Amino acid sequence: MMKLSEELVWRGFQAETTIKDISFLDESTHKFYLGADPSADSLTIGNLAALMMCACFARHGYTPYLLAGGATGQIGDPKDTGERELKPIAEVEHNKQCIAAQMKNVLKNAVKIAQEDPNSGSSTDIDNIEMLDNLDWFKDIKYLDFLRTIGKSFSMTQLMDRKFIQSRMGEGGSGISYAEFSYTLIQGYDFWHLYKEYGIDLQLCGADQYGNASTGISLIRKLENGEAHVWSTPLVIDPASGRKFGKSEGNAVWLASTPVEYDGHISENYTPVFDFYQFWLNQPDDSVEYLMKIYTVYSKDEVEDILRKHAEHPEEHIAQKALARGVTEIIHGREATEAVIDLSEKLFAKDASFSDEDIRKAALILPVKPLGANLTDDLVTTGLCSSKSEARQMITAGAISVNGQKFTDPTTVLSAPAILKRGKNKFAVVE
Repeated sequence: MMKLSEELVWRGFQAETTIKDISFLDESTHKFYLGADPSADSLTIGNLAALMMCACFARHGYTPYLLAGGATGQIGDPKDTGERELKPIAEVEHNKQCIAAQMKNVLKNAVKIAQEDPNSGSSTDIDNIEMLDNLDWFKDIKYLDFLRTIGKSFSMTQLMDRKFIQSRMGEGGSGISYAEFSYTLIQGYDFWHLYKEYGIDLQLCGADQYGNASTGISLIRKLENGEAHVWSTPLVIDPASGRKFGKSEGNAVWLASTPVEYDGHISENYTPVFDFYQFWLNQPDDSVEYLMKIYTVYSKDEVEDILRKHAEHPEEHIAQKALARGVTEIIHGREATEAVIDLSEKLFAKDASFSDEDIRKAALILPVKPLGANLTDDLVTTGLCSSKSEARQMITAGAISVNGQKFTDPTTVLSAPAILKRGKNKFAVVE
């Protein structure tokens, strides 16, 4: 079994850190925390990378604490380009509840699945993860107390050195509000509070949060004469596009599999299980090893064995299938993963045909809409086509299948539940 420091490096979970000799991580276990702001009602696979890093620490005996930023979420982590729009307090609270559940679920699943390997060497009890909310300690803080204790501990020069401050306040910058300017002090306060109250002396984060996280180290050193550290992981870059995975890049893959209703609106922050699985299944060969190390709990020996078999039979896409299975199990569980694998094999079979039971199972995984007036309407309702004219064009071009059979008449009326397919890999169910 690899040491923690070795596994972090092998998986690519090493960016900036305050730890000079990373063998320090192997000498004793510590309490750590990872925070996430509730900027949406679901996390993305960008957030997932940091959670997988947390699972790595937990498997090696570290005690995890997860923090959903009910306080920091009311301000918003500053961007390089401009001010974030403040979200209503009720929406922040709703988002917080959603992402807190996701964070705990991912960490538990990632540790438990890894422990199924008898060679993992991990016996961490992961059932009782402490979930924290920084609003619990910020809601009663008095402003003058904050300024006297925290504000006096930092110079303006120290804060002005931050990259996001310089980009916002420099020539041509958009400017920055006092609220966002103060965000780093709030996050620093979190670390100081957790150090005092819980004995947490290690903060894990994405590379983009390293500066904010380091603020807490200065407070702990100055106010407690204590030692604490930050370990960050690189932002995951989509090998195909060269962009990072996340909401701001417009290429988000969400951890939520179904839409959530809030305040009369249906959230769009979700990726159906089928689409989630297909995303990983369709990764190019050059990306699979990189993604497998980050997003699965396969051991080094397992990854090397998968890649060897893939190299011998690349036409079988062994590595992509292993990647897709490994990630989907962690996020959606083994039962849903087996179901989506079975459905995928049937949907992409050359002579696909579907029984009533197949369609029923597909309806548990694929988007489902009620039957419309005709096939043209069905394609629009399910979102497989953006308009009736596009739907008619796709049908007459032979790009639409119903239960595995090509249909070329736009006026066809479907009278029973069916699986619709557009092109090679877009599916939906009508019933």
